Amino acid sequence: MAKKILVIEDDRDIADLVKLVLETTKDFEVETVLDPVTAYQKAKSFRPEAILLDLTMPKMDGWAVFKMIRSDASFADVPIGILTAKSQQFDEMVGLHIMNADAYITKPFGKQELIDKTYELFNKGKK
Repeated sequence: MAKKILVIEDDRDIADLVKLVLETTKDFEVETVLDPVTAYQKAKSFRPEAILLDLTMPKMDGWAVFKMIRSDASFADVPIGILTAKSQQFDEMVGLHIMNADAYITKPFGKQELIDKTYELFNKGKK
C-alpha cells in the first residue's frame, strides 16, 4: 500500500514535480497544497504519513506551519522533511537540530536524491 505524503509548497511547478517524481516509485501517494494558510487543514483531512514542507512561502512561512503541525498530538508520529532553497549549512543545522525536522532537502534537487531522502524520512519516522 502506498504511503501518503503531503507536499506543502507554494510554487505549483515544484509541487507538481515533487508529486510526479515521488509517484514514479509507486510507493507513494502524494497530495499537494499550495497555500500555507490552508496546509494544516489539508493535513488534518488527508492524514499523511509524512510531510514535505517548503520554508519560504507567502502569507505564512514554513516554520509557522511546521510549529502548527508539531503542536498537534495527532501528528506526533508524522515525520516532516524540509524542502527548501535555503542551502547554507547553518540553515540545515537549524532545521535538523534546533527545529527537529526529520529531513532537509535543498532545491534544486535531483530525482534520485528526492526519492532517497523521502525513503529516509519514513525510516526516521516515529512509527
